[in-house]
Amino acid sequence: MGWGRYGGEMASQHFRAGVVVIVRHPDLRRVMAFERVDSPGSWQLPQGGLKVGEQPIEGAWRELTEETGLGPDDVIARSEFPEWLVYEWPAELKPVKAGSSNRIGQVQRWFLFDARTAEVEPSPDGSEFAAWQWAEPQWLIDHVPEWRRAPYAKVLGTL
Repeated sequence: MGWGRYGGEMASQHFRAGVVVIVRHPDLRRVMAFERVDSPGSWQLPQGGLKVGEQPIEGAWRELTEETGLGPDDVIARSEFPEWLVYEWPAELKPVKAGSSNRIGQVQRWFLFDARTAEVEPSPDGSEFAAWQWAEPQWLIDHVPEWRRAPYAKVLGTL
């Protein structure tokens, strides 16, 4: 599948709707990867839940800025993956992640942003991310938690 223009909406009582943001290096090979504070050695992309009434592209910009400090002066929004991707949390995480909503996983829209320059440097928020690096897509796929790997492989495999 290719990448498309912005659009689409999906919600479910069992899955939390969210966004994921890929920031690609100007070399068009590497992506910005972030190490989680609560799980050293576990890496991921900026992501988060959508607010009620928020369009996915708006949520992507908000999450990127909140988690990395990056904004329109640093990156350019290029495209959106054309389908919602779903994953379930592992059984041991469902009670922690579900909260009072009894959700069982996430459904996400993925966005591709390009860094304006190779000197772009995020400021991880310190509460979710401890560190960052430019990484090859396959390296990142190999370093995300296994239960998140399928959507990462599907999307990052298109770059």
